[in-house]
Amino acid sequence: MHCCISVCYNSTLRYTVESIGNQYGLTCLGRSDVSATVRGLQSIFQEQEMTENVHDSEGHGYLATFVGKNGRFAILRMHSHGLVTFDLQCFEGDDVSQVDNLLNALEKKLKALLDGNIQRIKRLPALVRGSDVDRYWPTADGRLMEYDIDEVVYEKDSAYQNIKILHSRQFGNILILNGDVNLAESDLPYTQAIMGSGKEHYAGKEVLILGGGDGGILHEAVKLKPKMITMVEIDELVIDGCRKHMRKTCGNVLDNLKGDCYEVLVQDCVPVLKKFAEQGRTFDYVINDLTAVPISTAPEEDSTWEFLRLILDLSIRVLRPGGKYFTQGNCVNLTDALSEYEKLLGRLSCKVDFSKEVVCVPSYMELWVFYTIWKK
Repeated sequence: MHCCISVCYNSTLRYTVESIGNQYGLTCLGRSDVSATVRGLQSIFQEQEMTENVHDSEGHGYLATFVGKNGRFAILRMHSHGLVTFDLQCFEGDDVSQVDNLLNALEKKLKALLDGNIQRIKRLPALVRGSDVDRYWPTADGRLMEYDIDEVVYEKDSAYQNIKILHSRQFGNILILNGDVNLAESDLPYTQAIMGSGKEHYAGKEVLILGGGDGGILHEAVKLKPKMITMVEIDELVIDGCRKHMRKTCGNVLDNLKGDCYEVLVQDCVPVLKKFAEQGRTFDYVINDLTAVPISTAPEEDSTWEFLRLILDLSIRVLRPGGKYFTQGNCVNLTDALSEYEKLLGRLSCKVDFSKEVVCVPSYMELWVFYTIWKK
């Protein structure tokens, strides 16, 4: 029987703790091989003046912790089914060269002890934990991404959400709402896609933007000489933060909530949409740029899917014949969610048709689906 064994090294280069530095795939070890491997590695820790404590794992392999005088803490575990893990935790100010020497010595010793059994070796960057700036954010499909974030530019808790604007050397300032990456200054492809990718004629048209507190869509739409843009954003603190710290995205359109061809309403979009529908007010384009988990004071928001259906129904009601509704969908990997959304389009009060486009949004680091919807 053969199985895959991973040997994971963790090292801290700076800040409080880092994890997963190197990962290996090995052929399964027998019980005697485990014992020999453990004995062979002990000298490495002795040279580092690390004290060993062996813990009873009740027949589930070998488990030991090592504590060094310099504050390093390591865990070596060799599972009975063959998985081997080694975690090394260090602290800010630890000698980087000593850490590298320890990892290199362990790698060299493992190669010698397990000669012929190593299938692959790959050293991964270490994770930095406990720092003042959080650099790790999940993608929509659950993968963890490390950003080159070096500064918290803006952070506020509004009545609706936590608002962060963080600076990335690669992507510029990034707006993050309730832990979800919304938009970076690098993300013009997002804005272009949710406006129809340059295929639409906005000149002389009436436009409704739902959400869009970063000002990106408003900034780009104003350039196209529309008759009037109405933007409805529930959270004034998002507007305030982006007005100051997302200037590459919004330009100067958020400096005033009313301009020659636009008006920004700081309100919940649901009652606004209902009022427009009752008044018979219609638009050539409706652009839904609400957050991934919509925020509303509406009692109809029993679930995200019900809220999406509500927004769709109301938006189609205020859409003129021949008009178009634009919205983001989700990442291409979430096929079930995309399928469910497309089924939802078939359950609206008015029959619609749709098309979709896949666009790479820089700061998302994943492919994103955008929808164009119109009345049949």
